[in-house]
Amino acid sequence: MARKTSKIWLWTFLGWLAACILFFPIFWMFLTSFKTEVAAVSTPPQLFFRPTFENYIAIQDRANYFNYAFNSVVISLGSTIVALLLAVPAAYAMAFFPTKRTKGTLLWMLSTKMLPPVGVLVPIYILCRNAGLLDTHIGLIIIYTLINLPIVVWMIYSFFKEVPKEILEADRMDGATTQQELVHVLLPLAVPGIASTALLSIILSWNEAFWSLNLTTADAAPLTAFIASFSSPQGLFWAKLSAASTLAIAPILIFGWLSQRQLVRGLTFGAVK
Repeated sequence: MARKTSKIWLWTFLGWLAACILFFPIFWMFLTSFKTEVAAVSTPPQLFFRPTFENYIAIQDRANYFNYAFNSVVISLGSTIVALLLAVPAAYAMAFFPTKRTKGTLLWMLSTKMLPPVGVLVPIYILCRNAGLLDTHIGLIIIYTLINLPIVVWMIYSFFKEVPKEILEADRMDGATTQQELVHVLLPLAVPGIASTALLSIILSWNEAFWSLNLTTADAAPLTAFIASFSSPQGLFWAKLSAASTLAIAPILIFGWLSQRQLVRGLTFGAVK
């Protein structure tokens, strides 16, 4: 019993140690956001200092944070909703009506995530320019949907595979149509999985920076572009950059903390199985 207790304490300590190491950069960024520019680059680093809000005031005077935050919310939620609308029917068909090409299609979809985004930047930029989608919410929603769609399909497919086929067969014997079977039977059973998938899609969309920096300028720029705007040819202003980063990650950090149980369940059941 004592040996077992020692192992528990050891793993608990290692878990907290790993969590502290992973969280430390965020903690230090938060501290730096309350320092002056001189204190932010001082050597050795200052752990104790007189806090100031001048960085938050300066970045709000320079750029309207709430406009960027609104764009991030619209783009993240919009791309997630569109991805779910496309992924649910696709996952349903592949989970319950598989063909010889189903496994190959799933692997092909996943392989698209291995493509470097810069490799398709020029054609996508030209397509968006010709379609009038540069610096628009719709343009980024389409791009983010296509980026996250393979993961969304895979996760929902994994959850659908967990549903016993006998339940759906019994429903068909009662005369239910495909739409009724999907809406009234399958979706209620898979709500936890779909919710987990939606949470992960929102987080991935919120953190996406490459396409937002290349396809937006001002009107539809999300918070990732807001952070990048504080780097300049004169150098990096670490205190102001830390304040901008803190404001950018705070909403999604709180959102992820509140929904961590659903998110972990989605990662373990969707991504692993």
